Amino acid sequence: MRNALAFLLLVLTPCTLADDPPTATDIIKAAMEVWRGESSDGEMTMTIHRPDWERSMTIHSRTKGLDKSFLIVKAPKKDAGNATLLLDDDMWSYSPRIKRVIKIPSSMMAQSWMGSDLSNRDITKDTDVIDEYDHTLISTRKEGGHTIYHIRSIPHEDAPVVWGKEIYTIRDDFLMLQQEFWDQDHQLVKTIRTLEHKIMNGRPVGTRMRVQDQNKPNEWTELTINSIAFDVEIDDNIFTVGQLRSAR
Repeated sequence: MRNALAFLLLVLTPCTLADDPPTATDIIKAAMEVWRGESSDGEMTMTIHRPDWERSMTIHSRTKGLDKSFLIVKAPKKDAGNATLLLDDDMWSYSPRIKRVIKIPSSMMAQSWMGSDLSNRDITKDTDVIDEYDHTLISTRKEGGHTIYHIRSIPHEDAPVVWGKEIYTIRDDFLMLQQEFWDQDHQLVKTIRTLEHKIMNGRPVGTRMRVQDQNKPNEWTELTINSIAFDVEIDDNIFTVGQLRSAR
């Protein structure tokens, strides 16, 4: 799931803002802080579904702040050791099969990660959207005792993104319910939806999320959070290119 899964994407218990009504930027930033915390250490299962096959991977994920992420595939054996590092605005991947570290150029951030429906930007829970987009609160509604915010985010003209806009649906405890990706022609391309959620470590966590290409209704990728701890001590040495080769 640089977004992020970001694809997005909790120490706020629950997270609250000031007494003034939150702005759209406040809401998105709080949702990303809730998803990541000051740091996080967790394990998730990524399931890739296609009409004629399905496969799953177990991934160990660690984050620190808004600009450090490290992910490594633990299982199955054939994929184990594949790792991804995000540090500030740079991203690297490591493949044990070819024993090479590759720096991912910005032009490849929209490409598939590990053959899934997640892009490189999604899986590293990119937070650049906070500063590279203009955010507008377009509507609110009440549901289940919560206020639900709908936010339209338009990228700046010089932002290195492929989307024409993104639409966020965020609950008032800053649980990210849905993210929509629209192209330059105003067509919906992809959604990331929270299918299940629960309170973990005192904060709302999307525990099962589905990534769906709008043009491929029979194909999807799901992320299931198996375990996660927030605001834990993580050595900065984890977030280094050298760690890509030595991680187990």
